[in-house]
Amino acid sequence: MTYKLLWQDEFLNDGKPDENIWTLETGGHGFGNNEEQYYTTQEKNAYVKDGMLHIVAIKEAYEHRNYTSAKLITKGKQKVGYGKLEVMAKLPKGLGTWPAIWLLGDNINEVGWPMCGEIDLMEHVGKNPDHIHFSLHSKNYNHHIGNQPTHVFNEDEFINEFHLYQMIWDEKSISFHLDDKHIVTFEKGQKKTNADWPFDPSFYLILNLAIGGWWGGDIDDSMFPVEMLVKYVKVYERCD
Repeated sequence: MTYKLLWQDEFLNDGKPDENIWTLETGGHGFGNNEEQYYTTQEKNAYVKDGMLHIVAIKEAYEHRNYTSAKLITKGKQKVGYGKLEVMAKLPKGLGTWPAIWLLGDNINEVGWPMCGEIDLMEHVGKNPDHIHFSLHSKNYNHHIGNQPTHVFNEDEFINEFHLYQMIWDEKSISFHLDDKHIVTFEKGQKKTNADWPFDPSFYLILNLAIGGWWGGDIDDSMFPVEMLVKYVKVYERCD
């Protein structure tokens, strides 16, 4: 299979993230996970500098929360479909951090979660610093039920460096790769309905750094500010 670059962000221009690609989603309602951060549009929470996107969590009072951070989404601006996705990122250290690189179906406003489908290219929680999680969620297979397709990659000192998170997606499967090494493939198999396998284009990409919550757990206030760094995002389409 060959691929052609569809869109990318190499974070070359200092300042705010490119508004042609990203929207800063705001809110502090816990996002279904009892998270402790308030996502803002403050430039100190999300900015581009030195060829990198900085997503920064800060300990500060904001609205009804004691932490701020950022959540960038491509919804309504740039899509991800069958093909390949690559994100070069360095994860934060610290108890209570919960960074993620993930995707949701563009139809979420019409059908809701989890019917829209969720693809987790990378999830990480600071309390398990050497574990990287790759998962899929659908109406009939999700973390609320505890039966979602998921895989945990384990490597000592992993978060000390930048790594390339990659996904290859077609009609029959979604494969996850790390630094050009295949990690796991989830097959559609006999799943026929959208409730089982809603993973058809189009989806939108999300980059965020959550704090605490039911999975993030206890928070080490001495670590702040803490940041997730992204060198580039590249989305490719198939050349059949």
